[in-house]
Amino acid sequence: MKSLLIGAVGIFFIGSTAICQIEQINGGPVNVPTEGIIDGVFIQEHIPTKRMIPYEYVREADAIWSKRVFEYIDLREKINHSLYYPLDRITPYGAWEKNARRWSLWTIIRQHVLEGDLRVFSPYNPISFGLGEKDGYELKYPIDPQPGLNFYTDSIFRDDMLYYIGKLGPQSDIPLTDDFGDPIIINMPDGSMEYKYPPRDTVWYTSQDIVQYRLKEDWFFDKERSVLDVRIIAIAPVVYRTEEDANGVKSISGMEECFWLYFPHCRFILNNYFVYNESNDSQWMSFDDLFWKRRFNGVIYSESNVYDRKIETYRTGVDALHESEQIKNEIRNIEHDVWSF
Repeated sequence: MKSLLIGAVGIFFIGSTAICQIEQINGGPVNVPTEGIIDGVFIQEHIPTKRMIPYEYVREADAIWSKRVFEYIDLREKINHSLYYPLDRITPYGAWEKNARRWSLWTIIRQHVLEGDLRVFSPYNPISFGLGEKDGYELKYPIDPQPGLNFYTDSIFRDDMLYYIGKLGPQSDIPLTDDFGDPIIINMPDGSMEYKYPPRDTVWYTSQDIVQYRLKEDWFFDKERSVLDVRIIAIAPVVYRTEEDANGVKSISGMEECFWLYFPHCRFILNNYFVYNESNDSQWMSFDDLFWKRRFNGVIYSESNVYDRKIETYRTGVDALHESEQIKNEIRNIEHDVWSF
């Protein structure tokens, strides 16, 4: 009886330690909603506590062939739904509601961007206010908080991030009033008078707003290991760009990148979050596993070329998709030709 009691105490101690480790590593959803309660048969501690597997070291002399490509992951495709769902939302009171068991890729990224764990790179030169070239994939426009601070503690960084993780909402048509209930009127520099309106609210991007993820990748052949390998260099969430006409009707005018992230840094975080497995709830992988195993469908929209151009500049519609597949086949043929005698 005494040995059983000691064993039970030991199991409880190990379980409590595992829970503490899970909460300390990522703070994400686990199947322990309340102390002493396990939402399942066992504690799902493998993914939240596992260590990241580093990439194989590659010497420059061993990379005898390489090709840089850019591709997008369309979240409307069924195979990519693991990156899109589950959805989160912002309540009318400003609270951020997230799923209790697992998070979407955007929820994870937004959580750690706000906490200062991920370094954000602007998709354009911030000095140009979005009017310059969209060359943020080169990771040369970092948006950093003050040392030791984050979105919640650095007001300047918080104001800057408004343009990358959200947008300004519509202007209210109800003017502000004074203590007597009369509209507040302000005198303009040109002598005219206008009503004073409340500041525009911030509309934060949620998982539902993310329509694509763009990847910057390097494919290369490593002669030391005799393998064709790929490394994701950077990743960027993409949202629709909307315009509003004089009648207040909104329309989609294109897509725009929110920001870029250096993917090797993201791996330390994505390594400890669950990805849904449609076949087996006991074998959920991590987001890092998903990218490493290429469990998604991407469409190439640009490759390194002498003209420095995108596919959309010389192919459209179905022809652009065929061009993307042709580039993929050319990359596969590189490895095939190495082993053909």
